[in-house]
Amino acid sequence: MNKAQLVEAIADKVGGRQQAADAVDAVLDAVVRAVVGGDRVSVTGFGSFEKVDRPARYARNPQTGERVRVKKTSVPRFRAGQGFKDLVSGSKKLPKNDVAVKKAPKGSLSGGASATVKKAAAKKATTARKATGAAKKTTAAATTRKATAAKKTSSAAAKKTTATAKKATAKKTSATAKKTSAAAKKTTAKKAAAKKAPAKKAAAKKAPAKKSAARTTTTAKKATARR
Repeated sequence: MNKAQLVEAIADKVGGRQQAADAVDAVLDAVVRAVVGGDRVSVTGFGSFEKVDRPARYARNPQTGERVRVKKTSVPRFRAGQGFKDLVSGSKKLPKNDVAVKKAPKGSLSGGASATVKKAAAKKATTARKATGAAKKTTAAATTRKATAAKKTSSAAAKKTTATAKKATAKKTSATAKKTSAAAKKTTAKKAAAKKAPAKKAAAKKAPAKKSAARTTTTAKKATARR
């Protein structure tokens, strides 16, 4: 039986395959961390895991027969519990699979292992819930910050657009006013010129009358002289 088969074997007992996988991972991780730290992990009826130090020694290469020095090292060791040994030897009967979790006798393999699995699964579920809650809060805060930043950006852009529109309108109004003023000046100048022109014509018309009067006077004088 490999790890996947172990997960399938306990999936129905812990509420599903995912829960079983999480439970197995949690149990194995806890055991490994404890043994690496120098602690002894003992499961009543199943066995114990511990770290054993091996001193430096000489050994022989089985292929060449050469003597080789082996450095000091540490190795994990598992010792089966009495309940496990009795079940394997046949001196005790293995409980049925469907009631192993609920009605396993104290100190048996199934009872001890299932209790550990349940505790590990409960811890894993609690940790997952806390992590999910923290992730939701972080996401909500980030969303609120983005919305606030977007509002500020939109407001600033609107203000800039309004200011630009006002400036453009003011420029257009000023230009229009200048053009209107210039047109008005030109119109006034034309009217003034038009008014002055008839006066000059009238003066021109009056001038021949004076000349005619002069001619009449001269003719009268000539006539008097002849007489």
